[in-house]
Amino acid sequence: MTGREGRTLVLTGASRGIGHATVKRFAAEGWRVLTCSREDVPAECRRDPAWSDHIVADLADAAEAERFVAAALARLGGAPVHALVNNAGVSPKTPYKERLGCLNGDLAGWHAVFQLNFFTPLTLARGFAGALHAGKGAVVNVTSIAGHAVHPFAGSAYSTSKAALSALTREMAVEFAALGVRVNAVSPGEIETAMLAPEYENLVPRIPLHRLGTPDEVAGVVFRLCTEDFGYVTGAEIFITGGQHLF
Repeated sequence: MTGREGRTLVLTGASRGIGHATVKRFAAEGWRVLTCSREDVPAECRRDPAWSDHIVADLADAAEAERFVAAALARLGGAPVHALVNNAGVSPKTPYKERLGCLNGDLAGWHAVFQLNFFTPLTLARGFAGALHAGKGAVVNVTSIAGHAVHPFAGSAYSTSKAALSALTREMAVEFAALGVRVNAVSPGEIETAMLAPEYENLVPRIPLHRLGTPDEVAGVVFRLCTEDFGYVTGAEIFITGGQHLF
């Protein structure tokens, strides 16, 4: 293996936003990319060689997450994994379009949020542990600014699931170090994607850089965390918030 050629990334939540941008960044750097999302490859990307290894699976279902791991390992054919990016996540609203909080909504909704946002990253990290060990790889969990302070639009279920993922990142960093695998997290703030609601523009005055972030900016940090540039960094969480997390 010379340079970064021959390295393999496994990424979830690949069909849009941060996940889509991260796929493009790693592919541009010469990595093989194996992706997963609930949907098939977006029509505009089907001719892109970066999307040649895509598995459709609903990772909110525990059995589907296990199936994805098995299918991905079979497709890899014993090859090592050099990076796992746990990007898939959900921030649902109640039937009345309210944030899913402590006093409203069905508790089943909370279980569903934690299944995808917390238990799926754990399932995938455990499932790919051997391949990551072989590749002396890195895991990056995508958390959120909402996991560190009350957010006006993110619900309590989402926020606490991301806070739990932050804690899991620290615990995984210690345990996976024995495998030669680094584990870090990125905590995005207000990122300009198709999923961003118009009301998020009201948060811009609270951001020191006075603008929304871009998916490419998040993808760049994720990429660097998976390279030798951050070879002595593990258990860290990098805030990609334009300074918003400082308040």
